[in-house]
Amino acid sequence: MPEPGEGGTPPPPSEEIHLPEPSYLPALTALGITLAVVGIVLTWVIAAIGAVIAVVAIVRWLRQTREEMAELPLDH
Repeated sequence: MPEPGEGGTPPPPSEEIHLPEPSYLPALTALGITLAVVGIVLTWVIAAIGAVIAVVAIVRWLRQTREEMAELPLDH
């Protein structure tokens, strides 16, 4: 009988793979930054709205990431 990893048999996984959950926050951050940049050219109102959207999205994104990282095992 071949050992694991020999003869085309894949070795057993050594650790769990962590993938982040799907999130809309990167797209919302991009939208906010885009509005802020376009607002610089057009009017300060659009720039301010875009900046607020970008800052709120970044803060929520960081909080979400910290919560996900806190759920990981310590030896990861």
